Amino acid sequence: MSDRTNLDDVTAKLLERAAPGRTQFEDLVVVPVFAVIAALFLGALTMLATGVDLPTIGRSFIALGVGSFGSLNAISETLTAAAPLTLAGLGLAVGFRTGLFNIGAEGQIVVGGLAAVIVGFSLPGLPFAVLMPLCLLAGALVGAAYASIAGGLRAATGAHEVISTIMLNLISFRLLDYMLRRPWVQKIGRDDPISKSVPENAELPKLLDWIDPNLRVHAGIFLVLIAVFVVYWLLFRSKIGFEFRASGANPDAARYAGMHSKLIIVAAMATAGALAGLAGANQVLGVLGRATPGFSSGIGFDAIALALLGRSHPVGVLLAGLLFGALEAGGRQMQVDAGVSIDLIGIIQALIIVFIAAPLLVRAIFPWGFRKPVNKAGGRS
Repeated sequence: MSDRTNLDDVTAKLLERAAPGRTQFEDLVVVPVFAVIAALFLGALTMLATGVDLPTIGRSFIALGVGSFGSLNAISETLTAAAPLTLAGLGLAVGFRTGLFNIGAEGQIVVGGLAAVIVGFSLPGLPFAVLMPLCLLAGALVGAAYASIAGGLRAATGAHEVISTIMLNLISFRLLDYMLRRPWVQKIGRDDPISKSVPENAELPKLLDWIDPNLRVHAGIFLVLIAVFVVYWLLFRSKIGFEFRASGANPDAARYAGMHSKLIIVAAMATAGALAGLAGANQVLGVLGRATPGFSSGIGFDAIALALLGRSHPVGVLLAGLLFGALEAGGRQMQVDAGVSIDLIGIIQALIIVFIAAPLLVRAIFPWGFRKPVNKAGGRS
Protein backbone atom coordinates (compact mmCIF):
# COMPACT_ATOMS: atom_id res chain seq x y z
CA MET A 1 0.00 0.00 0.00
CA SER A 2 2.81 2.40 0.87
CA ASP A 3 4.52 1.66 -2.45
CA ARG A 4 1.32 2.51 -4.32
CA THR A 5 1.04 5.75 -2.31
CA ASN A 6 4.65 6.63 -3.16
CA LEU A 7 3.98 5.98 -6.83
CA ASP A 8 0.88 8.20 -6.77
CA ASP A 9 2.85 10.96 -5.06
CA VAL A 10 5.64 10.74 -7.61
CA THR A 11 3.14 10.79 -10.49
CA ALA A 12 1.40 13.84 -9.05
CA LYS A 13 4.70 15.67 -8.63
CA LEU A 14 5.79 14.86 -12.16
CA LEU A 15 2.48 16.00 -13.61
CA GLU A 16 2.83 19.20 -11.60
CA ARG A 17 6.29 19.76 -13.07
CA ALA A 18 4.94 19.20 -16.57
CA ALA A 19 2.54 22.12 -16.03
CA PRO A 20 4.54 24.43 -13.77
CA GLY A 21 2.78 27.00 -11.64
CA ARG A 22 3.96 30.07 -9.80
CA THR A 23 6.37 28.17 -7.53
CA GLN A 24 8.02 26.41 -10.45
CA PHE A 25 8.25 29.73 -12.31
CA GLU A 26 10.04 31.26 -9.34
CA ASP A 27 12.50 28.37 -9.17
CA LEU A 28 13.17 28.43 -12.91
CA VAL A 29 13.26 32.18 -13.58
CA VAL A 30 13.15 34.39 -10.49
CA VAL A 31 15.79 32.61 -8.40
CA PRO A 32 18.38 32.58 -11.25
CA VAL A 33 17.74 36.26 -12.04
CA PHE A 34 18.28 37.29 -8.43
CA ALA A 35 21.30 34.97 -8.22
CA VAL A 36 22.89 36.80 -11.14
CA ILE A 37 22.14 40.20 -9.57
CA ALA A 38 23.64 39.14 -6.24
CA ALA A 39 26.70 37.66 -8.00
CA LEU A 40 27.32 40.89 -9.94
CA PHE A 41 27.01 42.92 -6.73
CA LEU A 42 29.48 40.70 -4.90
CA GLY A 43 31.74 40.82 -7.95
CA ALA A 44 31.78 44.60 -7.62
CA LEU A 45 32.63 44.28 -3.93
CA THR A 46 35.45 41.91 -4.85
CA MET A 47 36.89 44.48 -7.21
CA LEU A 48 36.63 47.13 -4.50
CA ALA A 49 38.43 44.84 -2.07
CA THR A 50 41.29 44.38 -4.55
CA GLY A 51 41.82 48.12 -5.00
CA VAL A 52 39.72 48.79 -8.10
CA ASP A 53 38.07 52.22 -7.88
CA LEU A 54 34.37 52.87 -8.46
CA PRO A 55 34.74 54.54 -11.90
CA THR A 56 36.69 51.52 -13.14
CA ILE A 57 34.05 49.17 -11.76
CA GLY A 58 31.40 51.16 -13.60
CA ARG A 59 33.39 51.05 -16.84
CA SER A 60 33.94 47.32 -16.43
CA PHE A 61 30.24 46.55 -16.15
CA ILE A 62 29.44 48.83 -19.07
CA ALA A 63 32.11 47.00 -21.06
CA LEU A 64 30.55 43.69 -19.99
CA GLY A 65 27.20 44.76 -21.44
CA VAL A 66 28.70 46.23 -24.59
CA GLY A 67 30.92 43.21 -25.15
CA SER A 68 27.95 40.89 -24.75
CA PHE A 69 25.15 42.54 -26.72
CA GLY A 70 26.34 46.04 -27.64
CA SER A 71 27.17 45.37 -31.28
CA LEU A 72 26.68 42.84 -34.02
CA ASN A 73 30.13 41.42 -33.34
CA ALA A 74 29.33 41.16 -29.61
CA ILE A 75 26.08 39.29 -30.31
CA SER A 76 27.95 37.02 -32.71
CA GLU A 77 30.56 36.16 -30.08
CA THR A 78 27.91 35.61 -27.40
CA LEU A 79 25.95 33.18 -29.59
CA THR A 80 29.13 31.42 -30.70
CA ALA A 81 30.20 30.84 -27.10
CA ALA A 82 26.69 29.88 -25.97
CA ALA A 83 26.05 27.17 -28.59
CA PRO A 84 28.33 24.34 -27.34
CA LEU A 85 27.68 25.27 -23.71
CA THR A 86 23.94 24.92 -24.21
CA LEU A 87 24.18 21.60 -26.04
CA ALA A 88 26.35 20.09 -23.32
CA GLY A 89 24.15 21.63 -20.63
CA LEU A 90 21.07 20.00 -22.15
CA GLY A 91 22.77 16.62 -21.92
CA LEU A 92 23.63 17.15 -18.27
CA ALA A 93 20.08 18.32 -17.59
CA VAL A 94 18.74 15.01 -18.93
CA GLY A 95 21.06 13.15 -16.57
CA PHE A 96 20.12 15.30 -13.58
CA ARG A 97 16.42 14.77 -14.29
CA THR A 98 17.07 11.03 -14.22
CA GLY A 99 18.94 11.23 -10.94
CA LEU A 100 22.33 10.73 -12.58
CA PHE A 101 25.20 13.12 -11.86
CA ASN A 102 26.99 12.86 -15.17
CA ILE A 103 30.10 15.03 -14.99
CA GLY A 104 31.69 13.39 -18.00
CA ALA A 105 30.47 15.89 -20.59
CA GLU A 106 34.04 17.14 -21.10
CA GLY A 107 35.22 13.71 -22.20
CA GLN A 108 32.13 13.19 -24.33
CA ILE A 109 32.78 16.53 -26.05
CA VAL A 110 36.36 15.46 -26.76
CA VAL A 111 35.50 12.12 -28.35
CA GLY A 112 32.49 13.54 -30.21
CA GLY A 113 34.48 16.42 -31.64
CA LEU A 114 37.35 14.13 -32.60
CA ALA A 115 34.96 11.75 -34.36
CA ALA A 116 33.38 14.62 -36.30
CA VAL A 117 36.81 15.83 -37.47
CA ILE A 118 37.95 12.35 -38.54
CA VAL A 119 34.77 11.70 -40.53
CA GLY A 120 35.07 15.14 -42.10
CA PHE A 121 38.62 14.86 -43.46
CA SER A 122 38.21 11.15 -44.31
CA LEU A 123 35.29 11.72 -46.70
CA PRO A 124 36.06 15.05 -48.37
CA GLY A 125 34.41 14.08 -51.64
CA LEU A 126 30.89 13.93 -50.24
CA PRO A 127 28.57 16.89 -50.87
CA PHE A 128 27.82 19.33 -48.06
CA ALA A 129 24.23 18.09 -47.64
CA VAL A 130 25.61 14.63 -46.80
CA LEU A 131 28.98 15.25 -45.16
CA MET A 132 28.06 17.93 -42.63
CA PRO A 133 25.08 16.00 -41.15
CA LEU A 134 27.21 12.84 -41.21
CA CYS A 135 29.90 14.57 -39.14
CA LEU A 136 27.29 15.78 -36.63
CA LEU A 137 25.82 12.28 -36.46
CA ALA A 138 29.27 10.80 -35.87
CA GLY A 139 29.87 13.20 -33.01
CA ALA A 140 26.52 12.38 -31.43
CA LEU A 141 26.88 8.61 -31.79
CA VAL A 142 30.43 8.47 -30.44
CA GLY A 143 29.48 10.75 -27.54
CA ALA A 144 26.48 8.54 -26.79
CA ALA A 145 28.59 5.36 -26.93
CA TYR A 146 31.23 6.87 -24.65
CA ALA A 147 28.67 8.00 -22.06
CA SER A 148 26.97 4.61 -22.25
CA ILE A 149 30.09 3.03 -20.76
CA ALA A 150 29.41 4.85 -17.48
CA GLY A 151 25.70 4.07 -17.77
CA GLY A 152 26.38 0.40 -18.38
CA LEU A 153 28.74 0.21 -15.43
CA ARG A 154 26.14 1.84 -13.18
CA ALA A 155 23.39 -0.49 -14.40
CA ALA A 156 25.45 -3.70 -14.29
CA THR A 157 27.64 -3.21 -11.23
CA GLY A 158 26.31 -0.19 -9.38
CA ALA A 159 29.53 1.75 -10.03
CA HIS A 160 28.79 5.40 -9.33
CA GLU A 161 28.67 7.52 -12.47
CA VAL A 162 30.62 10.35 -10.82
CA ILE A 163 33.69 8.12 -10.45
CA SER A 164 33.37 6.44 -13.82
CA THR A 165 32.80 9.69 -15.74
CA ILE A 166 35.81 11.30 -14.06
CA MET A 167 37.92 8.36 -15.20
CA LEU A 168 36.43 8.53 -18.69
CA ASN A 169 37.26 12.24 -18.86
CA LEU A 170 40.90 11.49 -18.14
CA ILE A 171 40.94 8.64 -20.66
CA SER A 172 39.47 10.90 -23.36
CA PHE A 173 42.25 13.48 -22.87
CA ARG A 174 44.95 10.88 -23.33
CA LEU A 175 43.06 9.27 -26.21
CA LEU A 176 42.97 12.65 -27.96
CA ASP A 177 46.71 13.10 -27.45
CA TYR A 178 47.33 9.63 -28.87
CA MET A 179 45.10 10.07 -31.91
CA LEU A 180 46.59 13.45 -32.80
CA ARG A 181 49.97 11.75 -33.16
CA ARG A 182 48.70 9.12 -35.62
CA PRO A 183 50.02 9.80 -39.17
CA TRP A 184 46.57 9.44 -40.72
CA VAL A 185 45.10 12.00 -38.31
CA GLN A 186 47.97 14.45 -37.83
CA LYS A 187 48.17 17.36 -40.22
CA ILE A 188 50.73 16.75 -42.95
CA GLY A 189 53.97 18.63 -42.41
CA ARG A 190 53.35 19.30 -38.71
CA ASP A 191 55.22 17.78 -35.78
CA ASP A 192 52.90 19.11 -33.10
CA PRO A 193 49.67 17.29 -32.17
CA ILE A 194 47.11 18.83 -34.51
CA SER A 195 44.62 17.09 -36.76
CA LYS A 196 43.95 17.62 -40.42
CA SER A 197 41.41 20.32 -41.11
CA VAL A 198 37.85 19.46 -41.97
CA PRO A 199 36.94 20.33 -45.58
CA GLU A 200 34.76 23.32 -46.28
CA ASN A 201 31.83 21.10 -47.20
CA ALA A 202 31.83 19.68 -43.65
CA GLU A 203 31.79 23.01 -41.84
CA LEU A 204 28.76 24.58 -40.23
CA PRO A 205 28.02 27.61 -42.43
CA LYS A 206 28.77 31.07 -41.10
CA LEU A 207 25.58 33.11 -40.96
CA LEU A 208 26.88 36.67 -41.18
CA ASP A 209 30.14 36.40 -43.10
CA TRP A 210 28.46 38.26 -45.98
CA ILE A 211 28.40 41.30 -43.66
CA ASP A 212 31.81 40.82 -42.05
CA PRO A 213 34.11 37.78 -42.46
CA ASN A 214 35.13 38.17 -38.82
CA LEU A 215 31.62 37.41 -37.52
CA ARG A 216 31.92 33.84 -36.27
CA VAL A 217 28.30 32.97 -35.48
CA HIS A 218 27.33 29.87 -37.43
CA ALA A 219 24.43 27.53 -38.16
CA GLY A 220 25.10 25.65 -34.94
CA ILE A 221 22.68 28.02 -33.21
CA PHE A 222 19.84 26.40 -35.17
CA LEU A 223 21.08 23.02 -33.98
CA VAL A 224 20.84 24.35 -30.42
CA LEU A 225 17.25 25.51 -30.87
CA ILE A 226 16.28 22.15 -32.35
CA ALA A 227 17.98 20.37 -29.45
CA VAL A 228 16.11 22.50 -26.89
CA PHE A 229 12.78 21.62 -28.51
CA VAL A 230 13.65 17.92 -28.79
CA VAL A 231 14.83 17.66 -25.18
CA TYR A 232 11.73 19.50 -23.96
CA TRP A 233 9.51 17.11 -25.91
CA LEU A 234 11.55 14.13 -24.75
CA LEU A 235 11.35 15.05 -21.05
CA PHE A 236 7.80 16.37 -20.81
CA ARG A 237 5.85 14.87 -23.70
CA SER A 238 7.22 11.35 -24.23
CA LYS A 239 6.89 8.10 -22.34
CA ILE A 240 10.64 7.60 -22.01
CA GLY A 241 10.96 11.14 -20.69
CA PHE A 242 8.34 10.43 -18.04
CA GLU A 243 10.30 7.32 -17.08
CA PHE A 244 13.49 9.40 -16.89
CA ARG A 245 11.86 11.85 -14.50
CA ALA A 246 10.09 9.17 -12.49
CA SER A 247 13.35 7.31 -12.00
CA GLY A 248 15.02 10.52 -10.91
CA ALA A 249 12.23 11.45 -8.48
CA ASN A 250 11.85 8.03 -6.85
CA PRO A 251 13.72 5.02 -8.31
CA ASP A 252 11.90 2.54 -6.04
CA ALA A 253 8.47 3.75 -7.09
CA ALA A 254 9.55 3.70 -10.74
CA ARG A 255 10.66 0.06 -10.43
CA TYR A 256 7.42 -0.82 -8.66
CA ALA A 257 5.53 0.67 -11.61
CA GLY A 258 7.33 -1.73 -13.94
CA MET A 259 9.90 0.66 -15.39
CA HIS A 260 13.20 -0.92 -16.42
CA SER A 261 15.61 1.02 -14.23
CA LYS A 262 18.80 -0.36 -15.78
CA LEU A 263 17.65 0.41 -19.30
CA ILE A 264 16.61 3.91 -18.18
CA ILE A 265 20.09 4.58 -16.77
CA VAL A 266 21.84 3.54 -19.98
CA ALA A 267 19.35 5.42 -22.19
CA ALA A 268 19.65 8.60 -20.14
CA MET A 269 23.45 8.50 -20.18
CA ALA A 270 23.46 7.80 -23.92
CA THR A 271 21.16 10.77 -24.54
CA ALA A 272 23.37 13.01 -22.42
CA GLY A 273 26.47 11.79 -24.25
CA ALA A 274 24.87 12.36 -27.66
CA LEU A 275 24.16 15.99 -26.80
CA ALA A 276 27.67 16.49 -25.43
CA GLY A 277 29.10 14.85 -28.54
CA LEU A 278 27.06 17.28 -30.63
CA ALA A 279 28.58 20.10 -28.60
CA GLY A 280 32.04 18.85 -29.53
CA ALA A 281 31.09 18.51 -33.19
CA ASN A 282 29.57 22.01 -33.08
CA GLN A 283 32.84 23.42 -31.80
CA VAL A 284 35.14 21.77 -34.34
CA LEU A 285 32.85 22.15 -37.36
CA GLY A 286 31.67 25.67 -36.58
CA VAL A 287 34.63 27.41 -34.93
CA LEU A 288 37.93 25.51 -34.89
CA GLY A 289 37.91 23.47 -38.09
CA ARG A 290 40.23 20.85 -36.56
CA ALA A 291 41.08 19.07 -33.32
CA THR A 292 43.90 20.14 -31.03
CA PRO A 293 44.82 19.28 -27.43
CA GLY A 294 42.36 20.94 -25.10
CA PHE A 295 39.96 22.04 -27.84
CA SER A 296 37.04 21.37 -25.47
CA SER A 297 38.26 24.33 -23.33
CA GLY A 298 36.40 23.22 -20.21
CA ILE A 299 33.00 23.50 -21.88
CA GLY A 300 31.84 20.24 -20.31
CA PHE A 301 32.65 21.47 -16.81
CA ASP A 302 31.00 24.86 -17.39
CA ALA A 303 27.94 22.98 -18.64
CA ILE A 304 27.44 21.55 -15.15
CA ALA A 305 26.91 25.10 -13.93
CA LEU A 306 24.55 25.72 -16.84
CA ALA A 307 22.35 22.75 -16.00
CA LEU A 308 22.19 23.83 -12.36
CA LEU A 309 21.45 27.45 -13.25
CA GLY A 310 18.75 26.36 -15.70
CA ARG A 311 17.18 24.05 -13.11
CA SER A 312 17.64 21.14 -15.54
CA HIS A 313 14.86 22.59 -17.71
CA PRO A 314 15.62 22.92 -21.45
CA VAL A 315 14.46 26.54 -21.65
CA GLY A 316 16.32 27.39 -18.47
CA VAL A 317 19.49 25.79 -19.86
CA LEU A 318 19.12 27.85 -23.05
CA LEU A 319 18.84 31.09 -21.06
CA ALA A 320 21.77 30.05 -18.86
CA GLY A 321 23.80 29.29 -21.98
CA LEU A 322 23.13 32.77 -23.32
CA LEU A 323 24.15 34.24 -19.97
CA PHE A 324 27.42 32.32 -19.81
CA GLY A 325 28.09 33.07 -23.48
CA ALA A 326 27.54 36.76 -22.72
CA LEU A 327 29.87 36.60 -19.71
CA GLU A 328 32.57 34.99 -21.82
CA ALA A 329 32.23 37.48 -24.69
CA GLY A 330 31.79 40.48 -22.40
CA GLY A 331 34.65 39.41 -20.14
CA ARG A 332 37.13 39.90 -22.96
CA GLN A 333 35.77 43.40 -23.51
CA MET A 334 36.06 44.16 -19.78
CA GLN A 335 39.71 43.23 -19.89
CA VAL A 336 40.37 45.50 -22.87
CA ASP A 337 38.29 48.55 -21.92
CA ALA A 338 38.68 48.63 -18.12
CA GLY A 339 41.82 46.62 -17.54
CA VAL A 340 39.96 44.27 -15.20
CA SER A 341 41.25 40.70 -15.02
CA ILE A 342 39.13 38.20 -16.90
CA ASP A 343 39.40 36.01 -13.80
CA LEU A 344 36.63 38.20 -12.40
CA ILE A 345 34.23 36.45 -14.80
CA GLY A 346 35.15 33.12 -13.23
CA ILE A 347 34.43 34.63 -9.80
CA ILE A 348 31.02 35.90 -10.96
CA GLN A 349 30.17 32.50 -12.46
CA ALA A 350 31.15 30.77 -9.24
CA LEU A 351 29.04 33.19 -7.18
CA ILE A 352 26.05 32.56 -9.43
CA ILE A 353 26.36 28.83 -8.77
CA VAL A 354 26.68 29.43 -5.03
CA PHE A 355 23.40 31.35 -4.98
CA ILE A 356 21.67 28.88 -7.30
CA ALA A 357 22.70 26.05 -4.97
CA ALA A 358 21.14 27.93 -2.04
CA PRO A 359 17.72 29.15 -3.23
CA LEU A 360 16.58 29.73 0.35
CA LEU A 361 19.42 32.23 0.71
CA VAL A 362 18.25 34.04 -2.44
CA ARG A 363 14.69 34.12 -1.09
CA ALA A 364 15.97 35.51 2.21
CA ILE A 365 17.99 38.26 0.50
CA PHE A 366 15.17 39.25 -1.89
CA PRO A 367 11.97 38.38 0.04
CA TRP A 368 9.90 40.95 -1.85
CA GLY A 369 10.50 39.11 -5.13
CA PHE A 370 8.71 35.93 -4.13
CA ARG A 371 5.19 34.94 -3.28
CA LYS A 372 4.73 34.33 0.41
CA PRO A 373 3.86 30.70 1.27
CA VAL A 374 0.26 29.89 2.12
CA ASN A 375 -0.28 28.40 5.58
CA LYS A 376 -2.75 25.68 6.34
CA ALA A 377 -5.40 28.20 7.42
CA GLY A 378 -5.30 29.66 3.94
CA GLY A 379 -3.52 32.88 4.81
CA ARG A 380 -0.08 34.21 3.97
CA SER A 381 2.61 33.30 6.45
